Parts: sequence; C-alpha cells; structure tokens
Amino acid sequence: MVFAFVAAAVFLAVAGTASAQGTFEGRKKCYNCHKSQGESWDKTLHGKAMESLKPNTRKEAKLKAKLDPKKDYTADKDCVGCHVDGFGQEGGYVIEEPEKFVTNVGCESCHGAGSAYRKTHRKAGEAFEKSQKTMDREKLVEAGQEFEFQEKCNACHLNYEGSGWKGVKKPYTPFTPKVDKKYAFDFEKSVRSDKALHEHFKLAGTFTGPPTPKFHEEFQKTAKPAVKADNGGDD
Repeated sequence: MVFAFVAAAVFLAVAGTASAQGTFEGRKKCYNCHKSQGESWDKTLHGKAMESLKPNTRKEAKLKAKLDPKKDYTADKDCVGCHVDGFGQEGGYVIEEPEKFVTNVGCESCHGAGSAYRKTHRKAGEAFEKSQKTMDREKLVEAGQEFEFQEKCNACHLNYEGSGWKGVKKPYTPFTPKVDKKYAFDFEKSVRSDKALHEHFKLAGTFTGPPTPKFHEEFQKTAKPAVKADNGGDD
C-alpha cells in the first residue's frame, strides 16, 4: 500500500550489508552525479517528508491518529527521525541547526551514510569512463554502502505494536493499520511505487557482482536513459 503520509517515529539504526560506517553528507553531493534520480526523488512523498510535520498539514490523518494538527512537530525528537537523514548520527540532521540537504528522507536513509562510499563511486566512475574498467560491488559494501533496504523501511513503517516486525521499539509510529488501512505497509508494493521511490535510470555498468537488491535487474529492464550529467554509479 502506498503511504499517503510518511510514518512519524524515530528512525532506528538497523543492520545492513555495509561493513564500514561513514558520516552523512547530504543528498546534494549524490545529486551531482545522479541528477535524474535526484530530481525524481524530490517529487516523492519521502522527498517531502518534513512537510507533514508542519502545523496545519495532513489535518485529517493527524486527527485520526489522535495528534494535534495545529502543532508543529518539526522539532519533536520522537517524530523527526523518520522524516530526515541521519538523525542522531554524525553529519545527520540536527533539530537545533537543520541543514537543507539532510532535511526530508533522502539517498542516505536507504544507501547509508555516504562519506566513504561516495569517494569509491567517483574513483570507479572515472576509471570506467577512461578505460571501461569495472569494480566489484563488494568494494562499495566495504566503504559503507547499504544494499539491503527493507529493514530501513520497516524501522519507520512497521514500528508499532502488533506489526510483526522484530525491531519494534518505542517511540512507536501513531500511523497504524488500526488508524487507517492505508498504513498497512507492503515493501514489495511500495518499492515499485513512484510516489515512494525515484524513477529508475539506466546505469553504465561501472560496478559488477554481488550484492545487488533483488529488484535491481527488474528495474534496469524498464529504466529510462540517464541524462548526460549522470555517471555510472549504482542505485
């Protein structure tokens, strides 16, 4: 089910495939190479996630969840974690000093903090452009890039009692299927929704081998041509 309202709960640190821990840098640096994905992402619900925490927005949804629609939740530590990148982590969102490019849910919420693997991306892209030399995708894992996204989604969308998710922990999201059936989260459907995720664009093939998200090949078969500004990095 596509969410009409991004769940409000603390974003939990969950285990992925990455073996290194970088710092958050903000989506602007990602967009420098992945312009097409960035422009598409900004139009999604995740790309506008903080809007729903502002007063007098999503009034009906908030009333159903027994929240005050007139209240400003943008400084509420129990809410912002699922509406920004890296809350409580190095380089991530800070309530007292909000930085534009980690405000809203962006690239690093799915792919992990990018300070280390972004450099690996750039070096690999330059080598591929020069001589068509590829790099093992495992190098990205070693540099901290995540390739298992479902647990990161679950940490916000299934963080309520009775959801069946093993990582449930207070503070819970108030947006549950009991409040409205549309909050019944289905990862397989959501990951294929252009309201939730960016459109997919052809990748040059800079990186090869495992790990790849299970839907990688599916999305690449129908992906749009990338604009010239995009390089050969991986989603």
